[in-house]
Amino acid sequence: MTTRWQRSAAPRGDDYDARWRSLEASGHNIHGEADLVAALLAESGGTRVLDAGCGTGRVGIELARRGVRVTGIDADADMLAAARAKSPDIDWREADLSDPRAIPKGKFDLVLLAGNVMIFLEPGTEERVLANLVSRLAPGGMLVSGFSLWPDQLSCARYDEIASSAGLAPVARWSTWDRHPFADGDYAVSVHRREAGA
Repeated sequence: MTTRWQRSAAPRGDDYDARWRSLEASGHNIHGEADLVAALLAESGGTRVLDAGCGTGRVGIELARRGVRVTGIDADADMLAAARAKSPDIDWREADLSDPRAIPKGKFDLVLLAGNVMIFLEPGTEERVLANLVSRLAPGGMLVSGFSLWPDQLSCARYDEIASSAGLAPVARWSTWDRHPFADGDYAVSVHRREAGA
């Protein structure tokens, strides 16, 4: 997902996909996010995922291939065009995550914020975005995010504060999508659950 202040420097859909194709061709597993989400859904019995900041659909398409009901949302029309071209049967929507009217109706078992979505948001909208997304989580549903921990950017402590104010309780934190233990590195994958009554 990109914001207005980043679009000029953001890679176009084909360029972005080419990087992942190259990694896959060299033997890398490019589906770590989908692997984790699928495992969490298997544990909870969930079936419906909102891929928030879905980009070109790499994760959402893989989840759909595994039988998950996916809705993808992103503000970047070029990225979404690439997603639609690859998998037109998935519900892809162009919208700003900070606009509550733009978040698809219904309840999701898991909301995914992969690909540094939280640090690509328009500064100052983080609380509103999480509140919007939590409003679409089913009771007990999970919000999973992964983002780089860069100096003067969103920290884990601040993210946890925002998550708590949105009605989320921490479940787990890892340093990779493969569930390697978190030890104050430069990347964090966080899982929070919607609390009862939130």
